[in-house]
Amino acid sequence: MDWFFVTLVLVLGLVCGSFFNVCIYRIPRHLSIVAPPSYCPKCEHRLPFWLNVPVFTYLFLRGRCWFCREPISLRYPLVELLTGLLFAAAAMSFGLTPELAKALILIFLLVPITFIDLEFQIIPDSFSLTGIVIGLAGSFWWGSPAAWWEFWLGAVFGWLSLWLVATGYYYCTGRDGMGGGDLKLLAMLGAFLGYKALLPIILLSSLSGAVIGAGLVIWQGKDGRYAIPFGPFLASGGLLYLFVGPQLLELYWRLVLPV
Repeated sequence: MDWFFVTLVLVLGLVCGSFFNVCIYRIPRHLSIVAPPSYCPKCEHRLPFWLNVPVFTYLFLRGRCWFCREPISLRYPLVELLTGLLFAAAAMSFGLTPELAKALILIFLLVPITFIDLEFQIIPDSFSLTGIVIGLAGSFWWGSPAAWWEFWLGAVFGWLSLWLVATGYYYCTGRDGMGGGDLKLLAMLGAFLGYKALLPIILLSSLSGAVIGAGLVIWQGKDGRYAIPFGPFLASGGLLYLFVGPQLLELYWRLVLPV
């Protein structure tokens, strides 16, 4: 394994994670991600470049702003470290191949989607719709061994499957149980991973969402209508399938059809 290459991709991921923090803070607030340059959200003091080193700056400042000494959210180093580790894992898993490009682009989209949905319970179209276009366009490049049409079907079935669930839930309960952003997110995952990935992603997402939702109800005493964003579970299911999808499918069929 080329550890120098993996390290370069890791550093790239850390830098992208720093950019994601800008997106996570500004996009839901309808602020420009270009200008002004990075600043403290508490005192609004502009941050020099040496206070923008991913992860290290947080540790060096002990989690507080250099200027106003207000606490810095733990989300900042978490996003940077998570992105760096995911980039490095993709480099180790796929090497210098078209699959690596697909993996890095998908991670690039899913990480900010996850944290924006967790905080604001929205999934910006600027990520999901752009991701659908990129996934469908890229299917002609990274489609092997799957045919390009499998990714196009993935986008269509991804949107349609959750639309049917959301519509059925509304007619049964009279309440909206799923936002349109979730439909577009699953369509994006289908565009990148193909229609065969949709069922495993939905099962993984639903299982993890049910477990965590039940835990929240028990821990916080919330009622059954407590709103939990589904986007982060779809994103984690998509990432899990990206890295170990074939192994998951093989395990599933072994359990369903034991020899």
